[in-house]
Amino acid sequence: MTSSRSLRVAVLALLSCASMAQAQAKGCIKGAVVGGVAGHYAHHHAILGAIGGCIAGHELAKHQARLAREKAEQETTHQLNSEQLDKIKATSSN
Repeated sequence: MTSSRSLRVAVLALLSCASMAQAQAKGCIKGAVVGGVAGHYAHHHAILGAIGGCIAGHELAKHQARLAREKAEQETTHQLNSEQLDKIKATSSN
């Protein structure tokens, strides 16, 4: 019963911190909840699981954001190249 209570306290503490540093905590809360639950069932290490989950979730969110940013840059470059190609075609046909 005590470990269940400590898990709830840890989750509530993490959720309350979310509003304070939302930009830096991207992915941390979700990872902490999953890690806390996993740690709870792995020999009652909910706090260690929450810390590890927070770190892993944050790194995963950074990776996904970087991939999305690179994809957006590629699409912008492709669009610019298409516009330049259209201009060249229009100039050469005249």
